[in-house]
Amino acid sequence: MASNYLLRTLFGFLLKHRVLSIGTKYYPTNETETEYVEMVNYTRTMLLEVEKANITTENIFQNLLKEVGRGNIPENRRFVEIKPAENDVNEYALLSNIIMGSDRYLYVEVFGGNQRIIDQFVQFIKKQNGTIVERSNTEIVSRLLSKNDAIRVGIELIKMGMEAGIDVRAAVGMTGAASIERSINLNKQIGQTSGVGFTKLGGEFAIVFSSKISKLAGAPAVYDNYLFIDAFDSTQFIEEQGRDRLVEIMNEIKDFIEKDCKGRIEGYREGGDDLIANLPTKDAALRAGIDSSWHALNNGARLRVGIGKSRREAGERAQMADDIKLWNNSPVMVFDLADGIYAYYIPSEFNRAIIEFLQEKSGRVILIFVFVFLVTLIGWNVGYWEFGLVAIALALLYALTA
Repeated sequence: MASNYLLRTLFGFLLKHRVLSIGTKYYPTNETETEYVEMVNYTRTMLLEVEKANITTENIFQNLLKEVGRGNIPENRRFVEIKPAENDVNEYALLSNIIMGSDRYLYVEVFGGNQRIIDQFVQFIKKQNGTIVERSNTEIVSRLLSKNDAIRVGIELIKMGMEAGIDVRAAVGMTGAASIERSINLNKQIGQTSGVGFTKLGGEFAIVFSSKISKLAGAPAVYDNYLFIDAFDSTQFIEEQGRDRLVEIMNEIKDFIEKDCKGRIEGYREGGDDLIANLPTKDAALRAGIDSSWHALNNGARLRVGIGKSRREAGERAQMADDIKLWNNSPVMVFDLADGIYAYYIPSEFNRAIIEFLQEKSGRVILIFVFVFLVTLIGWNVGYWEFGLVAIALALLYALTA
């Protein structure tokens, strides 16, 4: 634990940005998750803080209004903080979102039971491209395309219930069980009052209503998620491996974005070293960017990647990657989170070897440091500063052969 902190501090100093994590502590539960976790840990991918997010309850609520759409969250609401958000970005939660995607489960409970309104709820959820997982006379578990969609639909269902004189509880979670548990906890906090509970940046929140809801916009807020990809030093790569190899790698990335991430390529010329794509969701853009970076690196190419709500923003983020380096440029993906900017940085093979040695041989590193320090100190005190050089040479020999 201490060695990991020292490593993050060291690389934070060298990269001039705070290192939040090296690898991941995410615990995989299926084949896809295992593949991602192994890749993050094998490449020692780092999560960097470029511009720190100002995570407060008020900022979370304002961001929610933009994401869900102001017209979908009526004025007669009360925003409740059940558990404060972490004032830091959780690498575990971020990676979880990238791997699992943006779809979310919505649990709905009708207090008192009403078969007719449950039927209406089911029909409305289906019209919003939701899938019904389970239902009874008082409850529905459904799956929506995103957290924002689930919150919006939850508010619509509450509106329908209040018009019929019925209180409705809704809660959003990554799984059906998580959404049910969130609803139970919310019930303890506010009683049998209409409201929808959800998580944001590690915190627990709810939008609560005590009076009938006025007309809602109904339509989800739509945002573009642009992905800009550009190859570092493409000229040198072409000289070493040929233009055909670059074309092959870029075409593989293009096909992956289109087929696996459902992206739309909006700017790519075969033979070029860059492309721009529009992805359906932000997590799909993040997944496309990090997968493309790993794939290119495995084939000897290094990418800079930017993600933004416009082509220009994505391009500007990619340019920021130029300054995130040690000696030479390594693959970097820059993106926004809340009101901050963060990046995934993939160290070079040489730097990964150093990290691996420092992580796995921390005891040996401490021994070497103490040895060099003591010998150098003694040398200075007796007038033989050369002792320090000898100690360093012996320490290197020990590190390479022990």
